[in-house]
Amino acid sequence: MFDFWTGAEELPIWGFLVRAAIVYVYVFTLVKILGQRSMGTISPIDFIFGVIIGDVIGEPLSSGDIPLGGPMAAATLIGAIHVGLSLVALKTPRFRRVIEDEPIILIEKGKILHNAMAKAKVTLESLLMDMRLRSAADLNEIDYAVLEPNGQISVIKKSDYQSLTPKDMVQKPKPKGYPTVLIEDGRVIHANLKKIGTLSWLKEQLKNLGVKDEKELFLLTVDEGGQFYFSKRIK
Repeated sequence: MFDFWTGAEELPIWGFLVRAAIVYVYVFTLVKILGQRSMGTISPIDFIFGVIIGDVIGEPLSSGDIPLGGPMAAATLIGAIHVGLSLVALKTPRFRRVIEDEPIILIEKGKILHNAMAKAKVTLESLLMDMRLRSAADLNEIDYAVLEPNGQISVIKKSDYQSLTPKDMVQKPKPKGYPTVLIEDGRVIHANLKKIGTLSWLKEQLKNLGVKDEKELFLLTVDEGGQFYFSKRIK
């Protein structure tokens, strides 16, 4: 009856399905404990942790004769160590430098630091590629380029080449803020509408936008500045 946990040479299909469900719930819980992390900003330690956990608990999903208890216990211990290191790093800046790399300046005041590039093992071709990806192909515009702990290169342009802001032009544009979805796939999202206005107000806004019925729209949003965006449904 508990072959899905203890393992068996001829584990039935339902046993693999139960194992998959257990592993999914375990990984989901572990991710929730670790907190939200963007894949683009994942640290090397997080990457190593993910690879190890995947290897430890992935094998029982493909081999039915391997008991599930051992890998789950090992994965739990590894997860606890990782969470513990993260908590210690948050409270102890000195220890944080042990498990997290410091940013490395690759370009300083427009000058490429060859020694820093050699230390970070960044080639000139790789640096130039990152500059192009960040719309900074002209090195004359670069003030600083920094290799961040997550492996990405951030760029700070010289003041003369930075984008002009409304503040620089002594202007005060309306705030846009976070857009609120009012209509999705032809349906009014009443929970969001209550925070902004009434149904009659929405119908008036639709009339001003030249929309006869909300069912015509695939999406309607409004930002904090009162700016609407809408896209009609494709028939």
